[in-house]
Amino acid sequence: MRALLLAMALAVAACTPRAEPDLNPLAESYVRLALEIGTYEEGYIDAYYGPPEWKTEAEANPRSTADLKTAADALSAQITEALGQSRDAEVQRRARALAAYVSSARFRLDMIDGERVPFADEAERLFALRPTLRPLDSYDAALARLETLLPGRGPLSDRVQAVRDRYLIPHDRLLTVLQAAIAECRRRTAEHIELPENERFELELVTGQSWGAYNWYRGDNHSLIQVNTDQPIYIDAAIGYGCHEGYPGHHVQGISAERLYRDRGWVEFSIMPLFSPQGPLNEGGGNYGVDLAFPGDEKLAFERDTLFPLAGLDPATAPALADLQEALDDLRGATLTVDQMYLDGEINRARAIELTQRYGVTSRERAERSIAFADHYRSYVINYSSGEDVVRAFVERAGADNDARWRAYESILTQPTLPADLQ
Repeated sequence: MRALLLAMALAVAACTPRAEPDLNPLAESYVRLALEIGTYEEGYIDAYYGPPEWKTEAEANPRSTADLKTAADALSAQITEALGQSRDAEVQRRARALAAYVSSARFRLDMIDGERVPFADEAERLFALRPTLRPLDSYDAALARLETLLPGRGPLSDRVQAVRDRYLIPHDRLLTVLQAAIAECRRRTAEHIELPENERFELELVTGQSWGAYNWYRGDNHSLIQVNTDQPIYIDAAIGYGCHEGYPGHHVQGISAERLYRDRGWVEFSIMPLFSPQGPLNEGGGNYGVDLAFPGDEKLAFERDTLFPLAGLDPATAPALADLQEALDDLRGATLTVDQMYLDGEINRARAIELTQRYGVTSRERAERSIAFADHYRSYVINYSSGEDVVRAFVERAGADNDARWRAYESILTQPTLPADLQ
């Protein structure tokens, strides 16, 4: 009888679905860990809209970096165990993403304590994406095509700069142009992605920053978008800033992440560390957002018909700028190779500035700013070009239909996603 009862019990147990692991306690531990890391590195936390008391507690009594590393290692083991227990595809996907977030945070603690590894290794450990770095001489053909497009004497960068200077937005027209560009980016995005009724942003012009523009997501569907006027702003940057910082870029990305937190209860999406595997998707998605929102010649048409007149520029010259930009796009990725060579100690700062001028086809001042950005953010620079490559390839695998591409892009925002999920 006992044997029969035992067999029956085992049969019932075998037929009973195993409960899925609860990831929220582990996600809360990750958020608290990240908040404490933020006390050791200014700017590490790019956005946080979770329980205010968690932030207060983290700032009041942060653990040492050694203790945080121990906690991260223990948390990683717990997430691995939970992943092994799960049979649900959505839970597994969330667990894999959470594991990558914790791994990135753990390595950032090593960097805070002074550890340095080669550029590509650093990028992979922080952002879960290993960049593809082409040798500089592979861009020489693109430079030769630019020489043909802009023949003349003097350095090519000077000739390119002379052309670009014709498209400078006058300072007294800058806000008007930027607001018009962002409004159009929003209109086009809203046709494909549902935006909350209370979503909003403020736009500010600032100085004294190493970046060109920045989105500070504040929570509750609200962003502050800042544009740095220390450097000249050209007409083709208006849509770039509008899409990248706003729609469908960082502002929409912030809204989507907050929805995962508030509507789904996924605690890990209450925080956005600057250095995390979300970086390639956010920066790359922001860059790709221009082509998504303005496919084909639609960017040129809107600039020519709307933005050029607002800026007081001659609309008839818009195609020439578009041709120049298309030629310059062939050099995308070259400065990433320069940054790698510089940060890995293969070249000194002076040589890095020289090569950035040459392969970025830019002024010395802008080259210096580019290297200063790499000094400060290091391998974060991969997120713009390598991240865009990953997002673009994934979205465009949906086919040529624009609606399908928007759905593919939105899918990145509405579920836990790592760069590997797109490859």
